[in-house]
Amino acid sequence: MKAVILCGGYGTRLAEETKKIPKPMVKIGNKPILIHIMKIYSRYGVKDFILATGYKKNIIENYFISKKYKNWNIKIIDTGLESFTARRLFKLKKYLKDEENFYLTYGDGVSDINLHKVLKFHIKKKCVATLTAVKPPARFGEIHLSNCLVKKFEEKNQVNSGWINGGFFVFNKKIFNYLTNKQQMLEREPIQNLTKKKQLIAFKHFGFWQCMDSLRDKHLLNKIWKTDKKKW
Repeated sequence: MKAVILCGGYGTRLAEETKKIPKPMVKIGNKPILIHIMKIYSRYGVKDFILATGYKKNIIENYFISKKYKNWNIKIIDTGLESFTARRLFKLKKYLKDEENFYLTYGDGVSDINLHKVLKFHIKKKCVATLTAVKPPARFGEIHLSNCLVKKFEEKNQVNSGWINGGFFVFNKKIFNYLTNKQQMLEREPIQNLTKKKQLIAFKHFGFWQCMDSLRDKHLLNKIWKTDKKKW
């Protein structure tokens, strides 16, 4: 089973770092957060990765030329400098044509999520898409749930409580029926249309989750890594 990691955005909210490097290459400890993410998947047997690049793609390419990860099969695909997340995924269709289901995540978040449980949940529910719902501090978008069915999806509004998109997805190949080459955010029309058709479900994760959305988040993750490396 393959894992797609979206690595192409500008990362403007972390501009202190991303003026020089793409966000997935910002380091936690002595390794880019991208490697931390790939190791999360690797622990659950994932060896095939597709990195959807764009902004400063050469830095990611050069890193994997200089660093050899012999146990991983890594495809680095240029999905366009200006592409939004839905278009990036759409451009990967031919690389996923043999996959009934595949993982997808953003290149800026870590978690102690059990990916085997997420996949088992996804297969059991027989929906096109499964996202991971988490409950972090209130500065993200909110997911409204009925049991495990997503009833409403509001991305990155200010909220005081509730479930939010943790960014660890499982998609069935039918997701490509919801994508086009138009400039779209995955979290907008495609996710909203999945919600309307009752094809989006949420796996509730109660453990550790943290994204690197700002310099504050970077410092927090580095502090956690120094004190407790078993968080993710």
